[in-house]
Amino acid sequence: MKVSIFDKDILKQFSNICATITAILSAVLIFLDIPNKWRLTSGVVYVAFLCVIYIFLWRRANILRQVNIKIGVTTLIVKSGDIFEEDGLKAIAFNEYFDTTVDDKIIAKKSLNGQFILNHIDDVAKLNSDIESDDDLKNSIVEKEVKRKQGKMTQYKLGSSILINDEYILTAFSRFNKNNQAELTIQEYVNFLLTFWNEINRLYAQRSVTVPVFGSGITRFKNGFEDIDINELLRIMIWTFKVSKIKFAYPAKLTIIVHNDLLNQVNLYKLKENE
Repeated sequence: MKVSIFDKDILKQFSNICATITAILSAVLIFLDIPNKWRLTSGVVYVAFLCVIYIFLWRRANILRQVNIKIGVTTLIVKSGDIFEEDGLKAIAFNEYFDTTVDDKIIAKKSLNGQFILNHIDDVAKLNSDIESDDDLKNSIVEKEVKRKQGKMTQYKLGSSILINDEYILTAFSRFNKNNQAELTIQEYVNFLLTFWNEINRLYAQRSVTVPVFGSGITRFKNGFEDIDINELLRIMIWTFKVSKIKFAYPAKLTIIVHNDLLNQVNLYKLKENE
């Protein structure tokens, strides 16, 4: 189970419920008298009822598939699902070169990046042209002629983004090493997110935005953070969104999608602490 049976938040919630029930019963019993022969049975039933409530709270915490977090005026939703089925704008993570070759060497076919290019882009050449000609991306170029064995040669600042087809926000998320493996330090991850949220603020135009859990795929973290898990990534994403001061006014909302295969690793109940 993701949530311990003696989790402090469940205990606190249960304590509040007990206090409410006890207050109601105390008020009722002022006017009612339980016969002596039923008092023991009534006590057992009452304790059993409270146990059922506690088990219900604990089970519900472990099977949550969605949690809503209020950050200022913004409703931030963390849930499982398919990002491509969500309404509004959808963010897709690319590498720092905005590579578009899906060959299981540069981009894996099963990755979100690969699925986007294979199933949601009709003209890859036009996508490449749009990326190369975007004025904002031009201002985010780090180096124009990077020496690589495969892939594009223009390197962009992490977090730089472009709106495609008025539906997808493509963002430069990961660095690529000489073996075309995505990798990041935790400092680069935080800096990426801070830049990314500012780019979202520039592009979203009061529409809802859905993003994946950045870094939960094949990205390798370095410098002592190799074992970082998806719960820590979610907390960092939520924290950086908080400090960015971006506001999604109703009805616009921000959604973080957790892949169904990873949901059993995520403690959605604990994320409410980030409010």
